Amino acid sequence: MGSRGLLPLLLVAAWPPLLGSAEPVSPERSLAWGPGLDAGPALPVRYFYIQAVSAAGRNFSRSPPGRTQFKVVIKALSPKESTRIYTPRPLDRNDGTFLMRYRMYGSVRKGLKIEILYGDQHVAQSPYILKGPVYHEYCDCPEEDPEIWQNAMSCLSQEPQITKDFIPFPTIDLQRMLKEIPAKFSQTRGAIVHYTILNNHIYRRSLGKYTDFKMFSDEMFLSLARKVRLPDVEFYLNVGDWPVEYRKANDTPGPIPVISWCGSVDSRDIVLPTYDVTHSTLETLRGVTNDLLSIQGNTGPSWENKTEQALFRGRDSREERLHLVKLSKENPDLLDAGITGYFFFREKEKELGKVPLMGFFDFFKYKYQVNVDGTVAAYRFPYLLLGDSLVLKQDSQYYEHFYIGLKPWKHYVPVKRNLEDLLEKIKWAKENDEEARRIAKEGQLTARELLQPHKFYCYYYKVLQKYAKRQASKPEIRDGMELVPQPDDRDSVCSCHRKKPLREDL
Repeated sequence: MGSRGLLPLLLVAAWPPLLGSAEPVSPERSLAWGPGLDAGPALPVRYFYIQAVSAAGRNFSRSPPGRTQFKVVIKALSPKESTRIYTPRPLDRNDGTFLMRYRMYGSVRKGLKIEILYGDQHVAQSPYILKGPVYHEYCDCPEEDPEIWQNAMSCLSQEPQITKDFIPFPTIDLQRMLKEIPAKFSQTRGAIVHYTILNNHIYRRSLGKYTDFKMFSDEMFLSLARKVRLPDVEFYLNVGDWPVEYRKANDTPGPIPVISWCGSVDSRDIVLPTYDVTHSTLETLRGVTNDLLSIQGNTGPSWENKTEQALFRGRDSREERLHLVKLSKENPDLLDAGITGYFFFREKEKELGKVPLMGFFDFFKYKYQVNVDGTVAAYRFPYLLLGDSLVLKQDSQYYEHFYIGLKPWKHYVPVKRNLEDLLEKIKWAKENDEEARRIAKEGQLTARELLQPHKFYCYYYKVLQKYAKRQASKPEIRDGMELVPQPDDRDSVCSCHRKKPLREDL
């Protein structure tokens, strides 16, 4: 993929807008880039970007006039091969760029031909030829050389959060973990899953009663193992809400490296991308409607046409959310907040009321979005950033893997933990519309870069790789572990060109 994966942020980060919609689009001068234009990165949904450019060479910063004339045709390169490829229309991101997604339901050996058209004219270097083989999501054909795979995926050489997370763990003592974790965590938390990956096979055993969410970790590890040979590694994954390891590096005994989906400023858990973003990535164009790609083409009216109120909808999973509703009742001109379901504070429903669920895309009819923690970090935050509303984010000790790349007042507006300055921040945004719009745009552009689905695969791999290098003993398949099998159905049938090494399957 080379440098293509780095282009989206660079191409659209200009501010103020470069070009409205007065000039016609030049198909020849328009641009196309992204991992979906390369054969290498096998993803559940492949995707690439299109930038509309005028004949004068200026990037559009708003949608071109009239109905979108960009269209994409994808077919097998050889007429002797046929496979089903779902190709919806390109998503208009309302800033002169378009996002094209396609899901392959089979692999092709010779390759793919991708035609990107504006009207009946080819765009940029169209047609693009992806020399085969081109594998679909369920083809079990891992790249044996992780460096080749990481280069094809444009993985970063360093992930700041991973580097930070591993500082307390220069070596990892598996024997200590085997003795301590089942007793310390599974009985109290009951949401620990013990994994061993050996010869690219995944084994696990559950520790505790509340491990149903292992279905999400299973599917991501299996997906990754179909794409690249994983290191032999043994670890414990916390599939519960809260981080679990709070001991400091200088404590005796010190912390142990439990992997979790959410971190906190006072915990030592190693953080992975949440089950929410990985599941939505795996099910894009299939089992989910709210995913990190589709949301980019459903961001509501343009900034100037959005409702000038802050919005919140959600469950009663934190007391501050109830406070939001009270603020909303007292200040309806500034804030529209409602609880959609009561579980923790059922006695408050009569007082505060309950509102119907709102489709997530409808959130972006509002100019400002309030992000308040749930039980831990609110997993809606990445989706809110990808819209084109201004995010007002509650200060929180909790974080997801990508928060390290964000800064308050640059990518979002911070709000105190107790929300005492929320109304003041909403008023500020209304009185400083251009600055609020700039922050919203900067947050959106940065989220588009940080939250590209292929980067989740890179992140998962790098956590496993770093973990494996620090293990003091070899991982083993422990008593009570079971094999997590790869899917075995017609959707997984493919012919892998890579020669499997002669290793005994365990």
